[in-house]
Amino acid sequence: MSVQRPDPVSDAAAARAATERLTEAVSGLDPAAVTEPSLLPGWTRGHVLTHLARNADALVNLLTWARTGEEIPMYPSDEARDKDIEEGAGRPLDEQLDDLRLTAERFALAVEEMPPQAWASQVRTRHGGVYPAAVLPAKRLTEVLLHHVDLGIDYTCDDLPPDFVERELAWLIDGLSGHEGIAAVRLRDTGSGEEWLIGASAEPELTVAGSARQLLAWVTGRSKGEKLTREPDLPLPVLPPLG
Repeated sequence: MSVQRPDPVSDAAAARAATERLTEAVSGLDPAAVTEPSLLPGWTRGHVLTHLARNADALVNLLTWARTGEEIPMYPSDEARDKDIEEGAGRPLDEQLDDLRLTAERFALAVEEMPPQAWASQVRTRHGGVYPAAVLPAKRLTEVLLHHVDLGIDYTCDDLPPDFVERELAWLIDGLSGHEGIAAVRLRDTGSGEEWLIGASAEPELTVAGSARQLLAWVTGRSKGEKLTREPDLPLPVLPPLG
């Protein structure tokens, strides 16, 4: 599985469609559901929805940086980010939906305003990673799809689009390959038969197998690997959190 090059225009269109599916699903909830727990520890659905809106604005900041050359961080600070999420989490459902739609429009407009050459500009994300701006629409797509799962409203990793699963799994495995600090594991996709190594050792003692969606669910922390098989029957290692 090779790591695919980003296609920012196509990825932005996919992110927009994924956002529309999410907002349609959320709009059918009982208004009280926004205050109920999500699948993310310590966060309600309101926290997840507010985070998605603020993330869109944060990525607009990075797109503006790439377009203008003026450095604009994703968030003023981690504290400001957390404060905005906490303060926005308790808003009524209709306000959450309006915020999601408006920020999605701002993100789409920022993509449209990007000159072709600006996609190669390097920007720095919240955790310090430096990337070309061309990856930002794909990062937005990842946020929307995985947090749709986190809402716990009958959308699971089994519902993720297959092309997204293939690319996201390749990107994450590429980042975990040779990664110090985690046990070496051989991953096997039971659908395609493809195998990859994660961790620093070239001779892993553990082989973990499952469908691409099941592997992605585990690697992203959306499952504990219950549906995966292990040979030999050793505990699954702890993987680093997504950056």
